[in-house]
Amino acid sequence: MKHRRHGMNVQVITRPDGTPLWFSRATPGRTHDLTAARAHGIVQACLTRQTLVLEDRAYQGAGATVRTPYKNHREHPEHYQQFNRDHARLRAPGERAFAQLKS
Repeated sequence: MKHRRHGMNVQVITRPDGTPLWFSRATPGRTHDLTAARAHGIVQACLTRQTLVLEDRAYQGAGATVRTPYKNHREHPEHYQQFNRDHARLRAPGERAFAQLKS
């Protein structure tokens, strides 16, 4: 049960292989991921450097260099579903690294 527990939001940037490169300072857990990324300057830095990043759906609307999965992909053509599968496969090493940091 995660409610009524102290939580925090930490933004992490990893290399494609999942190696952590940078950690933000913690913000309250109620902080939305995109709000935290903007506050830490991550979104602007990626735009300025034209760095392509793969994020989850919480980052939709972050900017031109941020790629997120399609919403409701089952209602879209097969190539949207394939995009979401490829997106998840490419993000998996970073997600595993983050899970290890949590444990």
